[in-house]
Amino acid sequence: MGERLLKPAEVAEILQVSKALAYQMLKQGEIPTVRFGSTVRVRREDLEKYIYEKVGLSTKGEVSEHASGASQ
Repeated sequence: MGERLLKPAEVAEILQVSKALAYQMLKQGEIPTVRFGSTVRVRREDLEKYIYEKVGLSTKGEVSEHASGASQ
């Protein structure tokens, strides 16, 4: 399992929202999280799925490009 988990600040950066809003979204369960005690992380595939469903990108390829920062 070589999957790197995203920190809330990274989620905020990818979504281009404030850290406070990202934390709120994670706390409310809008984006699935992985918890280790008080540490919260997000699987990249869960964030990509959120973007695909909520933001309405047309293809999963677009989601991957957006989440990797290639579209900046």
